[in-house]
Amino acid sequence: MIVFEKPKALADVPLHYCPGCTHGIIHRLVAEVIDELGIEGRTVGVAPVGCSVFAYNYFNCDMIEAAHGRAPAVATGVKRADPENNIVFTYQGDGDLAAIGTAETVHSAARGENITIIFVNNAIYGMTGGQMAPTTLPGQITQTSPYGRNPEQVGLPVKVCELLSNVDGATYLERVAVNNVKNVKNAKKAIKKAFQNQLEGKGFSLVEVLSTCPTNWGLKPDKALEWLEENMIPYYPLGVYKDKTAEKEGE
Repeated sequence: MIVFEKPKALADVPLHYCPGCTHGIIHRLVAEVIDELGIEGRTVGVAPVGCSVFAYNYFNCDMIEAAHGRAPAVATGVKRADPENNIVFTYQGDGDLAAIGTAETVHSAARGENITIIFVNNAIYGMTGGQMAPTTLPGQITQTSPYGRNPEQVGLPVKVCELLSNVDGATYLERVAVNNVKNVKNAKKAIKKAFQNQLEGKGFSLVEVLSTCPTNWGLKPDKALEWLEENMIPYYPLGVYKDKTAEKEGE
């Protein structure tokens, strides 16, 4: 009996991510969900500009590369072109989705586009060398905030789930993490629900995944997991921020 194997939706190639980066875990969770739902042949992924820019090399489904921040707009076009057959997801980082792509994110939610967004929040710009991101924590040191993020100068971090929870068109919003086994399991459940919502035509779903960036945080992988637990989760609490499907079931 097989108890563990590589998901068929995940390509058998080495990942380019830094040691200890949790993008690989999130990739696997997405691929496992695609396998379990049997939708690989119908799925179209949209890769961002950022650390996961090469995501199109790692998933065995059709993939499109979007301009920086524009993945939800591209996903909207792909979904509307063939809404009955295409299952569309975007895979985006915080520098992509919560900065240059804020408008695309908010308005795709406002329109209630029937797409799935996987939003990876590691509180920093990873690909370009560790600059301050919209999600960088107050006091957090980065290449462009060497004395720590100063809210008086640059404002406070953007909390995407909280922001979108006030958008009427959004159906499902949940924040999860992948820093321990329990949280990884919960993350997979949330990702699967986001895809199932799309299959059932229920509308816009976004799963925010708190992730590590050991290289740009200047920490060893195990210490990065601890830093996420001690610093990111208190500022970005885990949980469901909106679920219209649960509201309807409870009526």
